Amino acid sequence: MRLIGLTGGIGTGKTTVSNYLAATHKLPIWDADIYSRLAVEPNSPVLNTLAVRYGSDLLYSDGSLNRGKLGDIIFNSLTERQWVESQIHPFVRDRFLEKRQELEKQSHLPEATAVLAIPLLFEANMTDLVTEIWVVYCSPSTQKQRLIQRHGSSLTPTQIQARIDSQMPLSEKCDRADVIIYNDGSLQHLYQQCDRALKGEGV
Repeated sequence: MRLIGLTGGIGTGKTTVSNYLAATHKLPIWDADIYSRLAVEPNSPVLNTLAVRYGSDLLYSDGSLNRGKLGDIIFNSLTERQWVESQIHPFVRDRFLEKRQELEKQSHLPEATAVLAIPLLFEANMTDLVTEIWVVYCSPSTQKQRLIQRHGSSLTPTQIQARIDSQMPLSEKCDRADVIIYNDGSLQHLYQQCDRALKGEGV
C-alpha cells in the first residue's frame, strides 16, 4: 500500500496538487483540514474543551467556533498554539488510521494508493502514517503574494507573516522530503511533476 504524505507551506499549492491527483488519477484524498474541522464541530468534546479554556465568546451564538478569534490566539502565542494542536491532532490521527483500515479492507492490491494531505505533517509528528513524503514548494515571495490574493483585506501583512512563521520553514520540509513539487511555474509544469512522481520518476 502506498500512502503519500502531501505537505508544504500555507499558500504553496497543496490543494491544487491534491485536486489534480483526485481528478486525474482518481486517488482518494484524506484531508487533515477536513478532519480538523470535524474535531471542533458544535458540541464536540474538543470544542467544549477549547471554550472552557478561552471562554464562551470563542463561540458564535449558534455554538459554532469563531475561527477568527481562535486564530488570533494561536498565531500570537506558541504555547497556546501547541495546546490547541494537542487537543485536535489526536482526533485527526484517529481519522487517518480509520481511513487506512478501510483501504486495507477494501483493496488487497499492493499498488493501492491514497494521498494524506497534512499541512502539519512534520509539526504534528504524523510522518509514521505515510510511506513517502511530497512537499509542495514555492518561493517566499510567491507564497506571500498568494496569501494576499487569497485573504484580501481580511488579514494584515503582519497576520499573514505570523501564519507563515507558525509552520516549519519550507527549506526544512524540503530537506525531509522524498519528492519536492515546485509550484512557481505553470499549472502544466506542476501537473507534469505530479505525474512523474507517481511513476517514481524524478521531478
